[in-house]
Amino acid sequence: MKNEDVEIAGVRLTHPDKILYPDQGLTKRELAEYLEVVAKPMLVFAAGHPLSLVRCPQGIGGKCFYQKHSTGTLPDGFKSILIREKDGDEAGYLYVDTVAGIVAAAQIGALELHLWGAPADDLEHPDRLVFDLDPAEDVGFAEVKAAASDLRAVLDAAGLRSFAMLTGGKGIHVIAPLDGRNGWADVKAFAEGLARGFAEREPGRFIATASKARRRGRIFIDWLRNERGATAIAPYSPRARKGAPVTTPVSWRELSRLRSASAFSTVAIVKRLKRQENDPWPGYRTRQHIGKETLKTLAA
Repeated sequence: MKNEDVEIAGVRLTHPDKILYPDQGLTKRELAEYLEVVAKPMLVFAAGHPLSLVRCPQGIGGKCFYQKHSTGTLPDGFKSILIREKDGDEAGYLYVDTVAGIVAAAQIGALELHLWGAPADDLEHPDRLVFDLDPAEDVGFAEVKAAASDLRAVLDAAGLRSFAMLTGGKGIHVIAPLDGRNGWADVKAFAEGLARGFAEREPGRFIATASKARRRGRIFIDWLRNERGATAIAPYSPRARKGAPVTTPVSWRELSRLRSASAFSTVAIVKRLKRQENDPWPGYRTRQHIGKETLKTLAA
């Protein structure tokens, strides 16, 4: 009988034939199967990091909402950690560290997983620097790729190796892993300074403020992901968008050949991982931090 409960990676799925992406006919079961495939590579980056979820229980055509706090009604794969918030109070935040935790996202209709920039066991020291290149509607993907390449060059000059990720929308994330020696203040100040430097040097191409009214024809270098409590979409996360696109780590060489930030769907990622022989982000665990020599880049 259709819609009988099933179990995937130890997670019980209710109503597994519920369609979450109508245009693709993608069901809850199929989303869970996708998450089981990508769970291990996703956990390399997501394990132990507080999460914000975009939940769409009725699929992308229904009401969606964000959830970052834990509740007593979530599957066992989700865990909780108490985190001090800005007002000084503590609240329980979600995190996962197992395949079952990733797959459990499908059970609750969580179509996107967004990560804190620091792990739960060291919340005051981020382990990555993230720039979200977010273009205006009238900016083509070729221009976004050029911007990512320019940003990479500046980070290289600062002694920071960086990696590219398709967002599943229109943009690209440029990510530099960090070794945890920097606090949030240093990381945020560096990110803001670098973004504003681009905007000041080339105001016709870049903007460093979130104003959509002023973004026309330009790319917003979103540096605001680099502060305590901010999140960025996880690698290999599905997106709550038509076409079931997926955030995808890519090599810089591969990026130059791609024509869209939503080039890969859930189906395409499964095929990609089966045939992929090389890690698109070799050396991601390189030890690097923002030091005095790095900061000199902002004055250059």
